[in-house]
Amino acid sequence: MRVAVVGGSGNVGTHVLDALTAAPEVSSVVGISRRLPDRSAEPYRSADWVTLDIGAEAADDAAEEAIVSRLARAFAGADAVVHLAWLIQPNHDRNLMRRTNVDGTRRVARACAAAGVKQLVCASSWAAYSPVDDDVPRDESWTTGGTPSSHYGVDKAAQERVLDELEAAHPEVVVTRMRTALIFAADAGAEIGRYFLGPWVPRALLRPGALPVLPLPKGLRLHVVHAEDAAQAYLQVILQRAGGAFNVTADEVLWPADLARILDHGRYVEISPRLIRPFLDLAWNARVIASDAGWLDMAMAVPVMDGSRLKRVTGWRPRHDAESTLRELLEGLVEGGGRASVPMRPQDTQFEGAPSEGDSRRARRGRHADPTVTVTGTGETMSADVPPHLDRNLLGIYLSDHLTGATGGVSRIGRMAQAYADTELGPELSRLATEIGAARRELAALIDRLDLPSKPHRQAAAWVAEHVGRLKLNGRLTSRSPLSVVLELEIMRAAVAGQLGLWQTLVDLAPDLGLPTEPFEELAERSRGFQSRLERLHEQARGPAFRVGEKIA
Repeated sequence: MRVAVVGGSGNVGTHVLDALTAAPEVSSVVGISRRLPDRSAEPYRSADWVTLDIGAEAADDAAEEAIVSRLARAFAGADAVVHLAWLIQPNHDRNLMRRTNVDGTRRVARACAAAGVKQLVCASSWAAYSPVDDDVPRDESWTTGGTPSSHYGVDKAAQERVLDELEAAHPEVVVTRMRTALIFAADAGAEIGRYFLGPWVPRALLRPGALPVLPLPKGLRLHVVHAEDAAQAYLQVILQRAGGAFNVTADEVLWPADLARILDHGRYVEISPRLIRPFLDLAWNARVIASDAGWLDMAMAVPVMDGSRLKRVTGWRPRHDAESTLRELLEGLVEGGGRASVPMRPQDTQFEGAPSEGDSRRARRGRHADPTVTVTGTGETMSADVPPHLDRNLLGIYLSDHLTGATGGVSRIGRMAQAYADTELGPELSRLATEIGAARRELAALIDRLDLPSKPHRQAAAWVAEHVGRLKLNGRLTSRSPLSVVLELEIMRAAVAGQLGLWQTLVDLAPDLGLPTEPFEELAERSRGFQSRLERLHEQARGPAFRVGEKIA
């Protein structure tokens, strides 16, 4: 059996790939994504990948047909297509979201019909259901009108209409609608945090026991399902070619008392949603939080689900209960769990490459810090201090200047990894962003343990300067062009050359600081590796940069 997965690099997609690649009945998997994951990591390495944006804007009918035709080619030979691609952010851009979520689903449906795919399994949602004002469980026959003030619910309901159209026009295609609850897992923590909380909400507040009392909207109740269980549900409907709609949820409903027991000390206070909503709306419009007030409206309106049909038809049973699933997510949110794909990348600092809270704490601790440093990846734990015969002030300036440069470099390479994620450069840029970021943390740890000032205001200025440098005079973010990537790669090559010089200097100074030289020699070797890898990327990019009509694929 061959299965194609549209949107295979996100939370659900990654776990569906886990399930498909472990199933002996599935002979091959093709992943379709606008941003390629790290294809050297599991489960992504077990799939063939096609880069395609189902939400791309089509200038005319010919361009629209070209997108559908390319999708159909990707689906060729597939027994089933799993459609998971969905935009939750940027939720201030409704046109983009609807183009991806609704029009993108229509493109997938048309491509399935054109390619002769036997089954389309589509990620619908609990949010597709029409509002209720009671706690009576509803099965799959309940109407799917969505919550009018929720863009997510409205688009999920519109997606259901697209599936209705497919069933009417192509009865030979088995259409399966997976109306899932909230899908959680520890390794989705960073992704869910970015999509729903944003950079300003402290993740530590979500650690169980952190809050003395939990404020909750009055009448809230939640359905959740573990991502591994959801993936097994997808696998079962594919293997059994089960059609129709299925509610996918853990057996338990989480009520306020359950949430309070999990999130704090069991104490909670219920607040009218009407009082909460204006504050959410204000915070969302001010870009303080990532979720708009429509999510609150939807949470209060969706029905309690009856999940018995999936069990009855396929024999599926959840292996995780609702409470353990939520606890696992909270752990992932606090720790920043992730996987090797762009949507699921492990938790960034509050601003990518900006000084982290940990940097500020290091600066505040001063001479009370434990004078040992562990170099990540080397296994070396070192004691350090600056001896009297070295100029402490000059060493501090030198290391701080390098930390400032590294902050800007990490921000730049992180942005490049996102901007070019859907090209052949994307996976290597993503790996470099992770590794160069780790090298910056090595330097910050050394400055901390030598009790030298890290000058966090300079790191913040470097982060701001790098972000301002992305702007055109018209105030818009720099658009992607073949020349941009060439110039940015040249800047990064210069940056890692400077980093190499830093580690070589510290190799020479290590005996004076009472430190072993080997860790710094290894870090210098890493920098040489960065140089050669950036040089290869530069070679790939500079070819098409100046040729008319060519671009980086």
